[in-house]
Amino acid sequence: MRIAFTKMQGLGNDFVVIDTISQPLSLTASQVRRIADRRLGIGCDQVLLVAPPPSPEVDFGYRIFNADGGEVEQCGNGARCFARFVREQGLTGKERLQVQTAGGVIHLHLETDKQVTVDMGVPRFAPDEIPFKADHEADYYLLEFDKQRVEIGAVSMGNPHCVLRVPEIDTAPIAYWGPILERHPRFPQRVNVGFVQVISPGHIRLRVYERGAGETPACGTGACAAMVIGRRRGWLSGQVYVDLPGGRLGIHWAGEGQSVWMTGPAETVFEGTIEL
Repeated sequence: MRIAFTKMQGLGNDFVVIDTISQPLSLTASQVRRIADRRLGIGCDQVLLVAPPPSPEVDFGYRIFNADGGEVEQCGNGARCFARFVREQGLTGKERLQVQTAGGVIHLHLETDKQVTVDMGVPRFAPDEIPFKADHEADYYLLEFDKQRVEIGAVSMGNPHCVLRVPEIDTAPIAYWGPILERHPRFPQRVNVGFVQVISPGHIRLRVYERGAGETPACGTGACAAMVIGRRRGWLSGQVYVDLPGGRLGIHWAGEGQSVWMTGPAETVFEGTIEL
């Protein structure tokens, strides 16, 4: 079958977005891997499907697949691209959207300056909600691997995140520690691993080794996770700029029990069709 797609990016985190409302389809894991392959397919970090609303309370369904073919719960950079896509394709005239993901309902606001603000939901810290194997909830945990002990924060932003503070982001052992921590046995569904350098209470630098994708130029949920863990630890204020390799996001969190708000860019790169 031949399907139409749009290639989009948010801070260098790139996506293939497919409208499954106008062209109903279901992708297998092998088809997702083919699309995501940068040599044999289109190439992307994740494949995003725009789906009909699963209930009257939301505007759309939103399905997210990593480059390895696995479906995941949430993607913040993808959410911004999703919002731009449905407006540019004429699927909605709204500037405020409610979208159902596997991780819950998210709220998307299209701004006038081509930025998109996303209500990423309330962060969840209870170990069984991340999921993370621990006897009780704590602000930080000691994780053992490869004869080492590191201090981490753990949180779900609709998907699981592990956050480590490092003194210098450019020399952090991301290529070595990332894949080990992603598959650490205390994270039964694997985990996204964020390495954060605190510059000031309102500014951090971040690199993220994403579950099923490896290190990417930017990770929206990872930026939110780093901010809330940092605020919980007393490192950060309620409004933080997060500098990632692909660019800057603004993250706001009022505190416990409140939603995390993320603002950043999204843009269309090109459109095309592919035979699957």
